[in-house]
Amino acid sequence: MSHDSFSTRDTLTVGDTDYRIYRIDRVPGSDRLPYSLKVLLENLLRTEDGRLVTREQIEAVAGWDPESTHNPEIQFSPARVLMQDFTGVPCVVDLVAMRDAMTTRGGDATRINPLIPTELVIDHSVIADVFGTEDAFRINTDLEFSRNRERYELLRWAQGAFDDFKVVPPGTGICHQVNLEYLGRVVFTRETEDGETLAYPDSLVGTDSHTPMINGIGVVGWGVGGIEAEAAMLGQPASMLIPQVVGFKLNGELREGTTATDLVLTVAEMLRKTGVVGKFVEFFGPGVANVPLANRATIGNMSPEYGSTISIFPIDDITLDYMRLTGRSDDQVGLVEAYAKEQGLWHDPVREPAYSQVVELDLSTVRPSIAGPKRPQDRIPVALAPRAVGALLAGADVPGVVAHVQEVGLDEGSIESFPASDPVAIFGTDTSAPPRNPLPDDLIAADPPSNKIPVHIGDGPDFELDHGHVVIAAITSCTNTSNPSVMIGAGLLAKKAVEKGLRSKPWVKTTLAPGSRIVTDYYERAGLTPYLEKLGFNLVGYGCTTCIGNSGPLPDEIASAVDEHDLNVSAVLSGNRNFEGRIHPQTKMNFLASPPLVIIYALAGSMLVDIFEDELGTDTDGNPVVLRDIWPSTEEIQAVIDECVRSEMFESGYADVYHGDDTWRNLDIPTGEVFEWKGDSTYVRRPPYFDGMPAEPEPLRDIAGARVLALLGDSVTTDHISPAGAIRRDSPAGRYLQEHGVDPADFNSYGSRRGNHEVMIRGTFANIRLRNQLVPDVEGGATRYLPTGEQMDIYDAAQKYADDGTPLVVLAGAEYGSGSSRDWAAKGTLLLGVRAVIAQSYERIHRSNLIGMGVLPLQFSDGASAESLGLTGEEEFEITGLADAEAIPETVHVRAADIEFDAKVRIDTPAEAEYFRHGGILQYVLRQLAA
Repeated sequence: MSHDSFSTRDTLTVGDTDYRIYRIDRVPGSDRLPYSLKVLLENLLRTEDGRLVTREQIEAVAGWDPESTHNPEIQFSPARVLMQDFTGVPCVVDLVAMRDAMTTRGGDATRINPLIPTELVIDHSVIADVFGTEDAFRINTDLEFSRNRERYELLRWAQGAFDDFKVVPPGTGICHQVNLEYLGRVVFTRETEDGETLAYPDSLVGTDSHTPMINGIGVVGWGVGGIEAEAAMLGQPASMLIPQVVGFKLNGELREGTTATDLVLTVAEMLRKTGVVGKFVEFFGPGVANVPLANRATIGNMSPEYGSTISIFPIDDITLDYMRLTGRSDDQVGLVEAYAKEQGLWHDPVREPAYSQVVELDLSTVRPSIAGPKRPQDRIPVALAPRAVGALLAGADVPGVVAHVQEVGLDEGSIESFPASDPVAIFGTDTSAPPRNPLPDDLIAADPPSNKIPVHIGDGPDFELDHGHVVIAAITSCTNTSNPSVMIGAGLLAKKAVEKGLRSKPWVKTTLAPGSRIVTDYYERAGLTPYLEKLGFNLVGYGCTTCIGNSGPLPDEIASAVDEHDLNVSAVLSGNRNFEGRIHPQTKMNFLASPPLVIIYALAGSMLVDIFEDELGTDTDGNPVVLRDIWPSTEEIQAVIDECVRSEMFESGYADVYHGDDTWRNLDIPTGEVFEWKGDSTYVRRPPYFDGMPAEPEPLRDIAGARVLALLGDSVTTDHISPAGAIRRDSPAGRYLQEHGVDPADFNSYGSRRGNHEVMIRGTFANIRLRNQLVPDVEGGATRYLPTGEQMDIYDAAQKYADDGTPLVVLAGAEYGSGSSRDWAAKGTLLLGVRAVIAQSYERIHRSNLIGMGVLPLQFSDGASAESLGLTGEEEFEITGLADAEAIPETVHVRAADIEFDAKVRIDTPAEAEYFRHGGILQYVLRQLAA
């Protein structure tokens, strides 16, 4: 029970039910706060315990200074945790290992459970191998199960073994759409120990960067790494600084012919220019009522692409209408309305809370847009797309279009990255680079090069493949496939195109991967499925496909032509990320677009086609067909939505959402409270975090005789540190898998093998673009074993050091650990034997993750660096000041040969100090539960 320093505990009666609430308005100063900060304030009022959550934190939020760039720290306790399977599997593996450790210590294994509701949606494993056929979905699903059976057996067991842990089986939909349509409560309830029903704002952290999609229905939630998610699952609050909040005022309404995608690309561009990295964005004003819920969710989804932590819409009538549409009960809708109005969380279009900054947009100014070719913030008006692409192909260095990936902190190492939509830990250069004008007014695009290569595929027609051709057109990802307006728009456009006699170009791989089964339900009801299939947009799966790199192979003939003749071809997708190398290794340019535009570009077949002016084909009478002949009107789209998108679809679609199909239900899973590890598994293995762990934490120790494993520069991202992408045959991980009988064709990806620490540690620091200054002439995961000077893979060197009993350190520059917040960037660092990292500065979440795994984060003094101190990385290191210290010291002394300096200990909060003292957050929690 809360300490309730401000006497905020009260009762709210809705219908026949009394709810305990903590009234926000009883805290002086709360009335001026933005919606999102009121949610944080209520969270503190409800969880105030005088230790982790204090009266001072409550006063800090109530007295929030909008202008301050460094507000006080608070402890936030989310109502629940959301996971997808790639990032969720290692979390489950850790919990299972904790049960083993609890059993070994003679404790009750069932005490290891998520302490808050946790929901995992399997959505990241389906690959669009087969497309354009009526059995594509079945074949892709069968392949998914065959590749991932061991992982699914673990998750299926966990679903039954853990309390408050639910798994949505594969083939259901994308976690964010399932969250929006079903899991999101808006107002959460739970029974208290004294028999009361507590009501409070729904909130969550999710192991996926696009978790803010739920912001569209007024739920505060954002993406975190796996270690933070595990901490939340185990009842530990998340430390956070009270953010700045940018108010985004909306006026007017969208013009005919513009879509939610056009809106979100415009918003992304504006907010990049504004600079919202690490801030909250909150929408308000009279135009909010003109933004449908699905469009709001689209905007929230794209938060990582412009850098904000969340992008939230407050609760209003649109929220309630959406809840009714998606089958939420009348009681739940009534509670949401009553609670929001009672707590000052209901949107008032004429009220302007205190904001750190206000940005304003007239919706009527939004124009059709795409974004690319490498960054989601680089918006290109569709009318200018042919000129932009032509300039690129001609070799023009157009700012913002050909900006090197390193400008956003995602350098060439991301080419082999398979991010699996990991949460972006937003800091510094990785996401703050502003968008550039993709086509300066004085640019005169040269004629693009042409290299027409004859291609023939099976029984299809002969054609020529050229630079600028679109080889992938994918309606995919959480961003747009949750939105009936753009999905119905795409279906109606397909119908009109087919009726005119148009077909997709034969060189385009066309795929449809909706975010949930509801989409195909309303397609069937509207009679649009046959038309989409006529254009090759057959269902390939329900889940993330092309947007996360699961685009599958191109036809052999296309792939050969592209590789042999170095053709610069494109992908067009309705997704949210298009970083270089992410979508497909053979598409050098990737453009984000609305689902209707994806179909248009499939019909056009080339990015050089002016889709507004050029003909897209000819009708059955030989007459030219242009865009305006087939583009559906807003009225047509809305009429189909009104007729065919029904609440009963959501009710029936989610009635047995955890049940799964026969394949899921028939998985061979063990029984019992402790998981039966398979000794020969190459996907799921018991991690060693608790091996030899004493009942009490050991005293802090100094570090002596340490050697440098890697000497790194600035902006080293978690793409460089953490295993990602394909597993190379000749890599340490590849050799391990082959030694265990896995053929290279069955390697799968690092993402799919995150439950096997043996694979993951072999891939840590193994990125092909890592630049370790101990081997300055080598690019990739190499180092020198310093006692002999021998060059070898980092993993192999770490093993030799372990055999010697030698502790390791990593030296790094500024912004160490920026990019996606991958838990394995910290886990792999620990398991390689690294005791400390010394860097100029850290990305916040990676620093926290290092502490959570028991690795000491140290920081050079201001202005100092390894280079300025004359460190070569060849020295032996001694770090003193930890041994016998009663508390974590603020600084430690470092001696490296004849160089000495003090380094700041970046353990910033009491909770972090406890985690480090125990050797990591998992050990800390285990000891608390075993006590």
